[in-house]
Amino acid sequence: MPSPSFSNDRDSAALWQRFCALLWHDPDLGIWLDISRMALGEADLEALEPRFSAAFAAMEALEGGAIANADEQRQVGHYWLRNPSLAPDPQAGALISREIDRIESFGADLLAGTISSPAGTAFTDVLWIGIGGSGLGPLLMIRALQQEGRGLPFQVFDNVDPQGFSRTLAALGERLRTTLVVVVSKSGGTPEPRIGMEQARARLEALGGNWPRQAVAVTMAGSQLDGLAASEGWLARFDLPDWVGGRTSITGAVGLLPAALIAADLRSFLAGAAAMDALTRRPSLRDNPAALMAAAWYAAGEGKGRRDLVVLPYRDRLEVFSRYLQQLVMESLGKDRDRQGQTVHQGLAVYGNKGSTDQHAYVQQLRDGLDNFFVTFIEALDDPADIGPIAGERPEDFLEGFLQGTRAALAEGGRQSLSITLRRFDAAALGALIALFERAVGLYAELIDINAYHQPGVEAGKKAAAEVLALQVRLEALLSDGSARTLEELASSLGLASPEPLFWTLRHLCHNSRGYRAEGDWGDPASLRFQHAGG
Repeated sequence: MPSPSFSNDRDSAALWQRFCALLWHDPDLGIWLDISRMALGEADLEALEPRFSAAFAAMEALEGGAIANADEQRQVGHYWLRNPSLAPDPQAGALISREIDRIESFGADLLAGTISSPAGTAFTDVLWIGIGGSGLGPLLMIRALQQEGRGLPFQVFDNVDPQGFSRTLAALGERLRTTLVVVVSKSGGTPEPRIGMEQARARLEALGGNWPRQAVAVTMAGSQLDGLAASEGWLARFDLPDWVGGRTSITGAVGLLPAALIAADLRSFLAGAAAMDALTRRPSLRDNPAALMAAAWYAAGEGKGRRDLVVLPYRDRLEVFSRYLQQLVMESLGKDRDRQGQTVHQGLAVYGNKGSTDQHAYVQQLRDGLDNFFVTFIEALDDPADIGPIAGERPEDFLEGFLQGTRAALAEGGRQSLSITLRRFDAAALGALIALFERAVGLYAELIDINAYHQPGVEAGKKAAAEVLALQVRLEALLSDGSARTLEELASSLGLASPEPLFWTLRHLCHNSRGYRAEGDWGDPASLRFQHAGG
């Protein structure tokens, strides 16, 4: 597509014609998708039609129960979570429906005080412990849907940062005894939620709390965590099926339980996702919003992810949406090999914050810097009635003006953008928005022939971390005799080719009260000699 310009009437007329031709709208769901400012023309759409026919067939097979994650021989069934009747196994469909009912009832009973804390009072807070999608999904639900004065306030452990643990536990203080603690781990063996759980449990029990009566597990049936919760009689256990990945778990218990605990409309959230699923099943590129979005991504990055996806939602409630999409998009599409085993190094980098904040941040580079991105604008048309005009000025008019102004400024510079407009922002709209991006990711993955449903890079990182921790155990055992040694001597004793990982570990140990000390210059690692102070 030639660089858009508003320099004369002919260009403006051409842009208007493109806008009308490429604007997709669904009146029932109340959503518009505009791809007219993307490098995608009629010829491109025609050329992509055969490839999308194959992509639609692949998505139909996935929903029908095909093994989509071949590495783990797993089905991928997040679409069933919002329409249990689609589940190829009737028992799985019944389980989904039953879990939705249980989550809704649990949330209502807890907020009504029917389920009380061990202290005999109503629960006052929620501490949510989860990593990756098990942390980002709930965070999005809370930030997007919680209304002032409704439901319980949330604190989140989504990292193993001890300072984060300390700050969160200090903020809860004595209220930890009346805090519902939710631990999310599908396998039950992931280190981060386990460590967060252990820290929370130790502090809670030190305050006199009763862990089993205020702990909830969200995990796969039969997992290590499920067994622990069952044996100890935890307050509740909710299912996280084997066929749901963390980055697509938000329409399951991972997202529905937080929704219930903040008194959000979880049924509308599911209905919005299901409605968008129906629209994105249409076997026509021009009538399918997810297909249009995937086609725009493909054209912008030349099928190789050569442009980043910048997400600019013009609502504070969607401030964390770009972080949520980072996992959904980048974990799904960032792969070194295609399905044929060819090295391709595919991916689509995602970043963003919110408008109009970004107009005072990195929009300067978007307008005048590297042309290595495309923007996705997201807006909602509904405005709160309690924020009225002052001196004739309405905040919502300025927000709309800033969005249109940024879109126009980017177009004048030949920069690509697409826009999503919601008639109103509510639980149904959030469900629809998530479902739109989920399907776009799936279709785009088919276009570039990669597996969107495994994550070998994540597993490699976990394996490497485990090796580092195992090495630390050996290192500490070696230093326990009290002898002082250089990094080279330690590396030789441990059979390492390089002492670099030992420097990293010992630098951390020596700068905390762990009993280790170093003599020498920290700027010259080879000069250092390390010793356990207790030796």
